[in-house]
Order: sequence, then structure tokens, then C-alpha cells
Amino acid sequence: MVDYKTVLLGDFKARMDERPDGSCLVHCTKALEPYARCLTDRLDHWARVTPDATYLAQRDETGAWRRLSYAQVREQVRKLAASLLTRDLSQDRPIAILSGNEIEQALLLLAGMYIGVPVAPISPAYSLIATDFGKLQDIIARLTPGLIYVSHAPAFTKAIVNACPSDIEIVAKTGSLTDRAVTPLSALLEAHATQAVDDANARVNHDTIAKILFTSGSTGVPKGVINTQRMICANQVMIADWLAFGTKEPPVLVDWLPWHHTFGGNHNFGFTLNNGGSLYIDAGKPTPSGIEETIKNLREISPTVYFNVPKGFEELALRLKSDDVLRERFFARLQLMIYAGAALPPHVTRALELAGEDTTGKAVRMITSLGSTETAPASLSCTIETCQPGVVGLPLPGVTLKLLPASGKTELRIKGPNIMPGYWRDPHQSAKAFDDEGFYMIGDAVKFATPGDPNGGFIFDGRISEDFKLVTGTWVSVGPLRARLITAFAPFVKDAVIAGHDRDDITAMFFPDIDACRSFLGDGSLSDEEALGASKLRAEIDARLKAMAQKSTGSSTRVARVLLLSEPPSIDANEITDKGSINQRAVLTRRAALVESLYADKPPEAVICA
Repeated sequence: MVDYKTVLLGDFKARMDERPDGSCLVHCTKALEPYARCLTDRLDHWARVTPDATYLAQRDETGAWRRLSYAQVREQVRKLAASLLTRDLSQDRPIAILSGNEIEQALLLLAGMYIGVPVAPISPAYSLIATDFGKLQDIIARLTPGLIYVSHAPAFTKAIVNACPSDIEIVAKTGSLTDRAVTPLSALLEAHATQAVDDANARVNHDTIAKILFTSGSTGVPKGVINTQRMICANQVMIADWLAFGTKEPPVLVDWLPWHHTFGGNHNFGFTLNNGGSLYIDAGKPTPSGIEETIKNLREISPTVYFNVPKGFEELALRLKSDDVLRERFFARLQLMIYAGAALPPHVTRALELAGEDTTGKAVRMITSLGSTETAPASLSCTIETCQPGVVGLPLPGVTLKLLPASGKTELRIKGPNIMPGYWRDPHQSAKAFDDEGFYMIGDAVKFATPGDPNGGFIFDGRISEDFKLVTGTWVSVGPLRARLITAFAPFVKDAVIAGHDRDDITAMFFPDIDACRSFLGDGSLSDEEALGASKLRAEIDARLKAMAQKSTGSSTRVARVLLLSEPPSIDANEITDKGSINQRAVLTRRAALVESLYADKPPEAVICA
């Protein structure tokens, strides 16, 4: 029995109404509290109430923490807002941001929202990693921004030349371009806030577009999700009801999650501001090399709540084992750990629980929720009673779920004030996103943790669009199977792509963790090909595949053959999103020849058979 640290979480229940058509509606029994007119009202509030409290912090070029208080942030936001009002910006000519998390991006985001000009943070990967700039070109063409911001202009030269029309103003914190005028951000901060800023702010309402966030493209090309002030502000009240401890003590976050995604940019950024907390911007990443910056930060700053993706928690767990200073600092005031984006392997959760117990005598709970860019994002979240592995919780106050039978599963649809009005300049996709009762069709399946009882919470049961039938007519649930494969083959496999549509058997292609493979082989000098072809590694994969096959309950869970992929997923080919999610359909299409090799009568040597 795990002895958990006491944490104040929302205590809400659910009510289910069954309907004659076989569907049912699940409501939160707790009403949604009133929410702010716009998110920047919270900036005004905290600048009055706790003007000197640290709001934003980031390391400068010397490595020291640069901190801005609520009063300082508000002052600079209003200066930027005054400058933005002198430009031809509007709901139809928004601000685009191409670079990553930093204090200056936060100031510009808040300035746009302060006066009702939408801001669109765009994945830096589309500018700095992609080579054909196709996604960026498409986004800029649809967005028609009136201003584009980058942190360091020279780094974005190719992206600007290839994707940004010459009549759009470029603003940068540092640097210049050879053939394009660049406005220093410092010039925008020279303005003084006037009555015009107050007048523009007064016109902002719940229907004002705050942001345009582009989906990751894990199930297709990125779509621009309209985020209104209603969505964001209502969702923050829902989150405050759930993460109730954050309303009693200002939260402290050490967070890398990108602001062009809803988890980092809406959930975490908003949670900090709504509750008067402090956000320490982490330049680390959840990779074996990038995690070191995160560890450096966590050895100095003790968070009250920690958010990450499963890979980040896995890397953190490894380092907590041997770093006493990190353990003491990390758990000093930690109330909760929250993951999203993928399934969290049980051994990672247990390692973090043990680290907490060893350090403070109590384990810190690890929980999750369910939502999407289109839901602002939180829609279902775990209470203490529903905090179990795989459970994504109950509907939050103000949210109604529709559950309906779909190909042997239960499809989830969502309605509430946190749901988008539609996609940016895409009426066709907007219409497809909602059913005839106005429920957003998220595309996920869920199942009851306790059959028939919504108060037991719901378990994520994969994405409807990814599931397929074998030739026998047996449905394969791709999401849960992928999670089982990643767990069964840890730490060698980063992700798995499942094949088998209209085939006799299921097969899988693995994107390997090359560093983990080399570590297992005890030779860090091996090339990728040498490591993946090593007999010791292949024997280990073979043994685990056979063991998994023996435990399988039937053809829908038995994987017959696997293949380790030497070529990483391509962002240009839409095989992987900028946040690391695999586009199953794109990988299967692009690597059709490898899929065929998995089903060959005499498969090539690289294929491992159960």
C-alpha cells in the first residue's frame, strides 16, 4: 500500500443519463463557477494584489535567473500593447510567433490578448528543423499575420525567406537579416500606454479570439484551432476547481512544455497566471541530452506541481536515483505530478513514488487528464478517488460528455464553454468536428473504470480513427496495444506503429531508442546500424516478443512480427509532429515497402518473428 502525501484536489462527482438511442450523457454534478472576462484581467489583478511577486523567470546569457514581477510584466505588456495598436493588426491580421518559450514571447502573447489581437505561436520545428518549410508556408498563408516575431532573426533566415511574404513586419529580440528590415522588440517597448490601450482592453469579451493554436498534425495536416477568451478563462476555472491546492498557495512551475501546444501554452501558462504563481521557463527537453538543463533548474527551484510528458518523467526518474540534492529540492514542496501526451509506463510511476518515499516519507501522486487543443485543453481530470493507472478521470465542472457505441468501443464527445467555436478559416473541417447536437467529436474512445459507474472514472481506450480490422473481422485497438508494446520493450523502443489492416496478423514497426540499445550492448561507439543489428539485442527483442505472444488473449493482441527502423520519423513527411507524436497513417503509407516485408512468406533477416 503506497503512503501518499495529502494533496487538495477537487471533489466532484458525475451523473449519467442513458438515452433511448444507446448513447448516454455524463455531467459533472458541480456547477462551473463564474470566470474572467479575459485572461489578462488576472494579470491586472495580481499586479495590484501581489505586485512584487515573481511571475516569469528565465536564465539569462550568464546563467543567472532573470525575474520579472507581476507589476513589471503588466507595465511591459501595456507598452507593447500601445505599439501594437499603431500597426495594422486585427482579428484578421494576427501576430505570429515562430520561436520558442521565453519571457519576450510571454509579453507579446499577453499584449496581443490585452487589446484583442489574436496571437498564433507556431512550432519552431517548422522553421528550424523542417527542410522544405511546407507546413510553415501553409500556416502563414492561412493565418495572414500582420506581424511575425522571432527571438534571434538570423536563425530564422531560411524560414522567413521561404515562407513569410515581404510585406509582413518582422520583429526580433536580437539580430538582423541581410535583405529584410527587422524591427527590434526593444523599439516596441519604448511606447507609453495611453487611453487607447484601456479602450481596446475594454472591448475584449468572451467571444474575442485570444490565440490560434495549430494542432500537431498527428492525424493529418495542422489545423488552426480558434481559442476564445471564453474557452481559456472557463477552462482555468475548471482547472482551479480540480487542482484546488493551487488556489491556496501560489503555484511554482519549472516547465519546458511549449507554448505553441495547449498543454504548456494554455493549461500550464494559464494555471500560473490565474492563480498568481511563478513560472520558471525551462530550456531543457525530455531527451538524454536535453534533460540536463531541466535537472540543473530542478536542483535550484522547487516546484509545487510538476508537468511533463512520459519520456521526461522517465529521464527524471533515472537521475533522481543517484542525485541527493535533486531529490531533496524536487520533493521539497511538490504536491502533485501530472503527465499527458502518451501512456506512462508503470515502472516510471513506481520509480518516482519510491524516490518521493525515500526523500520525504511520502509518495507524490502521479495523475493525468484528457483533452485536446480544441478543448482548451482540460475536459476530464482525476480526483483522489479516481487516481488509478490509466484513468483519465471525470468530466470537469461545466463539461458534458456524450458516450455512444462505435465499432465495439465507446466513443467520446464533449460539450462545454471550453470547446472551440471552430477551425481558423476552415468551415469544412469545422463542420466535420461537431455532431448535430453540438458535441465536439474528439475522436477518442473511453471505457468505464468501474463498469456502468461514471464515478469510477474513465479509461482512455485509444483513438477511433487508428483502429482497424484484421481479415477475420476482429477489431484491433491500436492505442492500448501500442502502449503495451512500448512498456513490454522498454527501454529499447520510443514508439511503435501497428500494421495489420485486412491482414491475418498484427505486425509492428519500432522506432528504437538508439542510446538505450547501445547502453544495453555496452558499447557507445556502435553505429545505429551496428547496434540495431547486434545479435544480443535481437535476441532480447525476440524473447520479449515471444513472451508477449504467449500472454496474448487472441489475434487482436498478438503481435506476430516486428521490425526495428533505422531511419527516424520525418517531420517533413508528416510522420512525426513537433511534440514527438507519431502519425500512424503517414508512417504506414511512406514505409509501405517495409510493411510488405513484414508480411512476406520469407521475411528478410531484419524482421523478428514470434
